[in-house]
Amino acid sequence: MNDEIAIAVVQKIMVSIFGNYKTSSLEEILNRYAFDIKLPEQVIDSTTGETTWAASTNPMKYITEMNMEQKDRKEGWMQKGEIANFDDIIKLWEQINYRTTERVYNSMDVAKSDTIYGCEKVYRSLDSRNSKNLIFCDGVGDSEYVLASERSVNCRFCIRIADSANCTNSYAVACSNTVSNSFFIEDCSNVHECIFCAHVSNKQYCIGNVQLEKEQYEMIKKKLIEWMLEN
Repeated sequence: MNDEIAIAVVQKIMVSIFGNYKTSSLEEILNRYAFDIKLPEQVIDSTTGETTWAASTNPMKYITEMNMEQKDRKEGWMQKGEIANFDDIIKLWEQINYRTTERVYNSMDVAKSDTIYGCEKVYRSLDSRNSKNLIFCDGVGDSEYVLASERSVNCRFCIRIADSANCTNSYAVACSNTVSNSFFIEDCSNVHECIFCAHVSNKQYCIGNVQLEKEQYEMIKKKLIEWMLEN
């Protein structure tokens, strides 16, 4: 996964949700959609000086998963020496205490990410499992084509989904279940084609928790999408 492929994934998500897409850089996409998502940060492998990506920036020293395994094969991590006092323990700890970065398991085509399990095509994301085409995500599982989302499962073609499940073609959904073709949804379940709705269930063609006719709803939604893409 490189920057060009990541932008292509974003484009596919945007077209699915909004029907349109205006070219943006990954930095613009990050600042607009993922500004508050916990993401891997850039750090330096203390053994090689190369750039790597870590879930935490608190440790003092880092080593990539690949370099850690390489060292293990060549010389191992066991140390020799006697322990006579506490200072000896500290010295031994300093020799081996590297935080492993870019931990990617049973996955392929993953870049700038950490703690990724069973995924494919992932860009700068954290703690995600069994998913494909994730960009700027944290804690996403069993999902596909998801951007700037966190702690959510079983989502498809979504942007800014948080603490939710079973969402498709939706934007800005929080604490909800079974949401489709909707924007700005909070604490809802089983809603389809709704905008700016909260704390309701089994609704369609609602805006601000007000029931509308399909034609009026679609007219307002079209204008909202135009405004969102412009601004």
